[in-house]
Amino acid sequence: MVNNSTIVNILLDRSLSQPQEIAYTFLADGENESGSCTYAELDLQAKGIAVQLLTKVNPGDRALLVYPYTAGLEFIASFLGCLYAGVVAVTDYPRQHIKSLNQYQDRIIDCQAAIALTTQEFVDRVKGQLISHPGMALKLKALPWIATDKVDLNLADKWQLPDINQDTLAYLQYTSGSTGQPKGVMITHGNIIHNSEVIYQSFGHHDDTRILMWLPMFHDMGLIGGVMQPLYAGLPAVLMSPIALAQKPFLWLQAISKYKITTSGGPNFAYDLLCQKVTDEQKASLDLSSWQVAFSGAEPVRAETLEKFAELYRPCGFQKEAFYPCYGMAEATLFVTGIDASEYPTITYLDRKALTQDKIITVAADHPDAKAAVSCGHTWLGDEVMIVDPETKVECADDRVGEIWTRGKGIGVGYWQREEQTESTFKATLADNPAKTYLRTGDLGFIKNQELYITGRIKDMMILWGRNHYPQHIEETVETCHPALRPNHGAAFSVEVGGEEQLVIAHEINRTDLRKLNGEEVIGAIRLAVGEQNLANVFAVALLKTGSIPKTSSGKIQRRACQSMFLDGSLNTVAQWQQSEIPETDITDLAGQFFSE
Repeated sequence: MVNNSTIVNILLDRSLSQPQEIAYTFLADGENESGSCTYAELDLQAKGIAVQLLTKVNPGDRALLVYPYTAGLEFIASFLGCLYAGVVAVTDYPRQHIKSLNQYQDRIIDCQAAIALTTQEFVDRVKGQLISHPGMALKLKALPWIATDKVDLNLADKWQLPDINQDTLAYLQYTSGSTGQPKGVMITHGNIIHNSEVIYQSFGHHDDTRILMWLPMFHDMGLIGGVMQPLYAGLPAVLMSPIALAQKPFLWLQAISKYKITTSGGPNFAYDLLCQKVTDEQKASLDLSSWQVAFSGAEPVRAETLEKFAELYRPCGFQKEAFYPCYGMAEATLFVTGIDASEYPTITYLDRKALTQDKIITVAADHPDAKAAVSCGHTWLGDEVMIVDPETKVECADDRVGEIWTRGKGIGVGYWQREEQTESTFKATLADNPAKTYLRTGDLGFIKNQELYITGRIKDMMILWGRNHYPQHIEETVETCHPALRPNHGAAFSVEVGGEEQLVIAHEINRTDLRKLNGEEVIGAIRLAVGEQNLANVFAVALLKTGSIPKTSSGKIQRRACQSMFLDGSLNTVAQWQQSEIPETDITDLAGQFFSE
């Protein structure tokens, strides 16, 4: 019987009971095996790193982990080495340019890091850049570094079990920063164990499950889903660099086919990529019949994407019932809700106009104002979720949109060194029941037939002429209105003009369309489509150079950053249009449509 009180105990047990079994296989280029490790090897590496760590820092100190995307196995050993030492791991993504190194200082200062862990190659590169630019990244320069791929594994003999339990802080998971400054969520060993069991049960994992993950390991989905879940369950995992997916999406499916993977997934945009970038010849080489859980999370799940992907890959053996929409966030370790495995997701069609008033009215799929909403399932293992009016803090009626509140054993302790934000976000109480505390997610949604549906985020909501507008709904309209617009690379946001919120669209142009771009035509198509489909007047449009829209490290569009860059004129535009004044006739016409319904 495996001791599952902490991940440390789990790995110790596996290193004794199944020492030679492969835990992880890594594909650095997305195609060829660059390395693998057994449970015994992983335990040995973690012990050696832990002993080395404790010669420089103390249990409870924070260690910054910065690993190149191609150093997946080294990251895993380092992360577990921190847990084996009782040191709090803090993950960050590998920045490639000297101008980006100063950004590490924000993380170092925020978490009060006492040491940094990485590979020897990365240490040499960073130190070389710092020598060339002596005035930059002073905190980074002063921090002691350990190259974990050079640690003497003989040190493992000196390792002693740390004084940790389920309440001990394990790591800080920084939020994506899509709606503000990233914050370090405090995750305990107990949080990891509970969320891992929830994922195991909700995904229907079993002894023959094989997991593949390409998401970056500093991201909560990559860390918990790709590293912790396989270790917790004793399941073999194949890991890929996210760069491989970005450069050649087909490699993801090729690996699923080759290794007979049963569980893999990612955000909605990844499935869109596979619909756009894989050739018929490549599809003919695939066998996706082993794929049982194709999870989709981290951003809104679009019914159109599920349907298109299922149709395109049905000849490859993909079963549409494999799709698994789920909802989660860093503040909850990872997983909050998910559907029942092996069932096709429930798609509910809503009246788009009623939704702007936070009303839930279901309509037929062919209704002219139908908006498809994909169920993200329900909670598991005693966790709770409810819909609350964010102003009154009273639970909403079933036919209303409100803020999603949740509670359970996977909810983190709070934000590192942010007591006020921890109090308001992690310790919210209902107006009529102050005895129970909840996590305020900041996300909007509703519950229908005990299943959760996500509609947007409070901070991104726009109020245009008295109606609520979800930016992602407008973004969906925009990206399909003209072929020159790059899918999943646009932002809708508002700016204040004359005391009123006005709508701005910023969207990237496909690289192949830049030279022959007819900006006036594209802008006209955007204005027309948004006016007709979203009943909103567009105040300004910025068409952007390919690859220039601001994103988080995990690939989410940063609407707030877009808004700031629009206002200060720093967007990398190839064409731009803005109303010189707000035409009264347009407002009157649109307002008439709004208020006559």
